[in-house]
Amino acid sequence: MDGVLTDGNVLVDSNDNWLRQMNIRDGYALQLAANSGFEVMVISGSSSSFVHDRLNKLGIKDVYMNVKNKEDFLKNIAAERRISLTELLYMGDDIPDYFCMKIAGVAACPADAAFEIKEIASYISPYAGGHGCVRDVIEKVLKLNHKWTLNNNIPST
Repeated sequence: MDGVLTDGNVLVDSNDNWLRQMNIRDGYALQLAANSGFEVMVISGSSSSFVHDRLNKLGIKDVYMNVKNKEDFLKNIAAERRISLTELLYMGDDIPDYFCMKIAGVAACPADAAFEIKEIASYISPYAGGHGCVRDVIEKVLKLNHKWTLNNNIPST
């Protein structure tokens, strides 16, 4: 989530609430992917009820927050759902994503990802985290699967 769906910056208000900014085009692509039958999961080490609600409204039902060991979590979810790790596309931006990216079939990252992440990425988006990198990756996947059309009747994000 942070650094991929957001630019990684966190504003803290006077009530100690964390405020994040998300890209509307990333939201459209997430919604389109979910409505096109793709299983989209968000795994985050942080927590935000606002982000959770936003993603749910976009059709992303699998939103997992406060995940301390993303690799073990991903392996368990894949085993439960009988999904081969090689069938997964994983997008991450920093060290907590490293081992998930190593085991996923396709590893993607934003342009401003950590050096170590870029080194192992199968695809580096030309867009930074929170600035369209998610849209970029999803659009490519949907186009490859003939699911990106101008006729998609998706409600606005």
